[in-house]
Amino acid sequence: MTDGTAKLNSFDEWSPLREVIVGSAENYLSHERELSFDLFFHDNIANDNASRSEWYYPRVTPATGGGGRREIRQVPIKARYVDELNEDLVGIVEALEKLSVTVHRPLALDAATSEVRTPAWSASVVPPLNVRDNTLILGDEIIETPPMIRSRYFETQFLTPIFNEYFRRGAKWTVMPRPLMTDASFDLSYARTATVGGPTEPVGDPQPSPYDVGFEMMFDGAQCLRLGRDIVVNVSTANHAMACDWLERHVAGRFRIHRVHRLSDSHIDSMVLALRPGTLLVRSEAVADKLPAPLRTWDLIVPPTPQANNFPRYQDDDLILTSPFIDLNVLSVTPDTVLVNDACPELMRELERRGFTVVPVRHRHRRLFGGGFHCFTLDTVREGGAEDYLS
Repeated sequence: MTDGTAKLNSFDEWSPLREVIVGSAENYLSHERELSFDLFFHDNIANDNASRSEWYYPRVTPATGGGGRREIRQVPIKARYVDELNEDLVGIVEALEKLSVTVHRPLALDAATSEVRTPAWSASVVPPLNVRDNTLILGDEIIETPPMIRSRYFETQFLTPIFNEYFRRGAKWTVMPRPLMTDASFDLSYARTATVGGPTEPVGDPQPSPYDVGFEMMFDGAQCLRLGRDIVVNVSTANHAMACDWLERHVAGRFRIHRVHRLSDSHIDSMVLALRPGTLLVRSEAVADKLPAPLRTWDLIVPPTPQANNFPRYQDDDLILTSPFIDLNVLSVTPDTVLVNDACPELMRELERRGFTVVPVRHRHRRLFGGGFHCFTLDTVREGGAEDYLS
C-alpha cells in the first residue's frame, strides 16, 4: 500500500476521487467453468440464437458428464492476453496518478496458490482483478460481500493490507455472512427463465451435498449504485434478495435501499452509472424506465451502439465474458472528468458533447476478463458525503 493519510470516505460514484484500489492480474491462467461461474456469466456465455450477432455472444456450450452432470473444465487464457492486460493495468494506474489520485494495489496472486478448498467444494483461484465485486464501500465502512463465484471465495484477503490500514485510520470493517455455496445454494430461476435474448444453455440439476442448507446470500458490491445516502440495488435471484435484506437491516438509519429487479443478471455498472448529480449514463432508455422514480427525472446519456471494430477479434477457443456494452463501465474522477476506454471514440465524443472532460485510457481485453474501469477499481476516498440526491 502506498503512503496515504486520508480516512475511508466514499458515498457516491462521482465526487472528486482521492484514493482508489486498482486490481491485479498477476498469474491469471484460466477460467474454471463450473456451476457458479456459468451462472454468474450466464447472460454472456449462453448459446447464440437468431437475435444475437456472432460477435456479440460467443458459441459456448457446457461440458457434461454422465447423466447430464456438469464437469469442471479449465479454459486456458493465452499468455499474450494476460501480458497485455497487465500493461493496460499499469496504464490505468499511471492515468489516475497523473490526476493526483493515490493508487493502492492488492497483494499479487502467488503462482503456487492454485486452489481454494472448503468442506463443500474446491476451486481454482483467480487474482483480485475486478475488485469492485466483492467489496462495497459505504461512507466510512468496508463491507466484504458474499461471493457468487467459488474461485473468488477468498479474494478479499488479497486486499487485507489495504483494509488493515483503513481500519487503523478509523474505518468500520464488516464481513457479510459467507455462504457454504453448494449447488443447492444457488437460485437458478434467472438463468432458466429470464436471460436476455432468448434460448439459453441448460442448467443441470444441482448435485446433492451433505452441506446443503438451501438458498444462501450471494451478492456483489457491483450490484449497487451509490448516490450519497441512497443505494440502488439490482436484485435478480433469491440469493441477491437475502443479501439485500441483510444490507437493508445493517444500514438502517444511515442509508436508504432502493431495489430494482432483474435489471441484469447481477451487476448494475454496465447498465447504468451516475456520472454526477442529475446525470446518468445508461445502456438504453428501457434501463432507465426500471429505475426508482426520482432517477427517471435525471438527464440520460445513452451512448451510441458499440461497433464491432472497437474490440479485438478472438479465436473460437477464447471465452468472452461480457457484452460489447462493457465500455459503458467508465470511472468518474470528478463530476466532470471520466476515464473512458480509448477504443470507444463514439462514447468519448458523446461525453465530450455533454460537457465532460474525457481521459482516454487503453484497455484491450475487457471482454475476456469481465471488467471495465469501474470493475477494476474500488474507490476508497472521495470528497463527497451522505447527501440526499433523491428527495
